[in-house]
Amino acid sequence: MTRVAIIQGNPDAASTHFGHALAEAYASAAREAGHEVREIRVASLDFALLKTQEEWRGAPPPAIASAQQTIAWAEHLVFVFPLWLGDMPALLKGFLEQALRPGFALGENFTRLLKSRSARLIVTMGMPGLAYRFWFRSHSMKSFERNILHFCGVSPVHMTYVGLVEQKRGRERALAKAVALGRKAA
Repeated sequence: MTRVAIIQGNPDAASTHFGHALAEAYASAAREAGHEVREIRVASLDFALLKTQEEWRGAPPPAIASAQQTIAWAEHLVFVFPLWLGDMPALLKGFLEQALRPGFALGENFTRLLKSRSARLIVTMGMPGLAYRFWFRSHSMKSFERNILHFCGVSPVHMTYVGLVEQKRGRERALAKAVALGRKAA
């Protein structure tokens, strides 16, 4: 069975967003299928944004150190977050900058320290998912994949786009997809 870390990247700690329902559906299905699941809720963590290279090279705050332990434990990382201004929310980016520090995600000469992990990005958005994927060419998610996750050694990275999230008609299908992905957990 697979060890799964679900990183809930919505910056609003309220659990009323559809992304929270998707993360819960994924987690429940993964647990029922026998996978081990741990969760990180970025909005609940206490950390400051990094402002200097010295801060980035220093020791992480306690909440980030705990999140790093979960990431190190995991074999599969699941990021669930809304698309904001065509990209991940700033709080999630700040979390990644804090967590993926030298010595944890990157070694000497930029050795990739998170090898042998896979990832899934589940991204909710107001526009149709196909429009983001083909018209906008998923530019920010491809950047997340290549410039952050692959750079640290995480591969393969799969993407799931949940569009028109404000409309109820596609939500059941999206939840069913999260359940199916959770059962596989890879």
